[in-house]
Amino acid sequence: MEPYDVIVIGAGPAGYVAAIRAAQLKQKVAIVDRQWLGGVCLNVGCIPSKSLLKNAEVAHTLRERGKEFGFSFENLKLDFSVAAKRSRQVSARLVKGIEFLMKKNGIAIHIGTAKLTAKDSVTVTDKDGKVAELKAKNIIVSTGASAAVPPAWKVDGEKVVTYLEAILQERLPKSAVIIGAGAIGMEFATVWNSYGVDVTVVEMLPHILPLEDEEAAAEVAKAYTKRGVKLLVEHKVESVEATGTGVKVTVSAAGETKTLEAGQALVAIGFRPNSKGLGLEEVGVKISDRGFVEIDEKMATNVPGIWAIGDVTGKLMLAHVGSAMGIVCAENIAGAETVTLNYEMMPRATYCSPQVASFGITESQAKERGHTFKVGRFPFQANGKALGLADYAGWVKLIVDEKYGEILGATLVGPEVTELLPELTLAQMMELTPAEIARNVHAHPTLSEALMEAAHAAEGSAIHI
Repeated sequence: MEPYDVIVIGAGPAGYVAAIRAAQLKQKVAIVDRQWLGGVCLNVGCIPSKSLLKNAEVAHTLRERGKEFGFSFENLKLDFSVAAKRSRQVSARLVKGIEFLMKKNGIAIHIGTAKLTAKDSVTVTDKDGKVAELKAKNIIVSTGASAAVPPAWKVDGEKVVTYLEAILQERLPKSAVIIGAGAIGMEFATVWNSYGVDVTVVEMLPHILPLEDEEAAAEVAKAYTKRGVKLLVEHKVESVEATGTGVKVTVSAAGETKTLEAGQALVAIGFRPNSKGLGLEEVGVKISDRGFVEIDEKMATNVPGIWAIGDVTGKLMLAHVGSAMGIVCAENIAGAETVTLNYEMMPRATYCSPQVASFGITESQAKERGHTFKVGRFPFQANGKALGLADYAGWVKLIVDEKYGEILGATLVGPEVTELLPELTLAQMMELTPAEIARNVHAHPTLSEALMEAAHAAEGSAIHI
């Protein structure tokens, strides 16, 4: 068979986007995945979790805020299985959409386990054991990552689970311990708490959402505590043990040890790259000590013709970053005009309640790096749309270079802030300053006015505070 120009291994948001962009650039493309199109994100990650979070928002309103909105129920029943089934329908619809896009762009689909046998050869073994050999001038590795679980913690899929089992289950435990207070842990805490689960979150580091601004983490912690979620920070998990009725999680802090008992434990402490068993090392591709595939700014590995994108590189393990990497990679392969990605300025989003969105550096990082900077802030409590939504916890915070007006970063906490972030990342990319954001007239009443007001504040001309 005539060789492909590009074979993409892994059909998640990085891989399938790379395949489409390569096809647009007149490359002959094949894509391989061992299980599904759309990867973890579309099937058991970003997309179904957002469906569950919408159900959780409604459930929380019905259970906890009826008096505020003027309605009541004598016998409110919440069926989580319906929420779970709806999330599967949403995923299935999008996965079909990806299949359509593959066909539309003339991309050959191979479902099976891929392995590199040479720098231009890939074998694909299907579920029946049939092996096909594919040849290509370029191979893109986009195999993603899997939940990291210490060997001593035995995931059984029922009492001890990762995000995978948690997002597929149709019944919730009465109580749960969530190990890890990053994005995944806090989003599941939101969903489960909204349906009445007694939730305890355990985090080893000093605050929840440890990669985010400390002030943002404190704002979210205040909201979760108000909702009845127990937060144990600076607690190390010593052991996780399944029992006849649930789990025992032993934690330690300040020299003291205690045992938490619950119906289920969710392990959400991070991810490890899916780089083993692909034949990468056999063909000479450099792998880091932590298992990440090493790449340059063009997404090229040290072996000519082999490229890598997305979570398997460990650059920034977010779906939209993987997609951006996929586009850049395809353009470099085709010799098309492209860009160099700045991972620090990539948007970061956590869909807890309140939401957190950020990019660039935090206030504390600006201090650590010796920047002379100013801060523009605006609280959602002074935003008319947020008050009308009865969702006004949080604020917008801009970190701005004092001399040049360059936007160094931003952190947003509050209603739908993940939808507000692109205005700021676009402004930063196009080298706009807060003065220009402030001059941009924002529709009233909208949540986006908080961005304008924070920009005014950074310029020393705050209007509504």
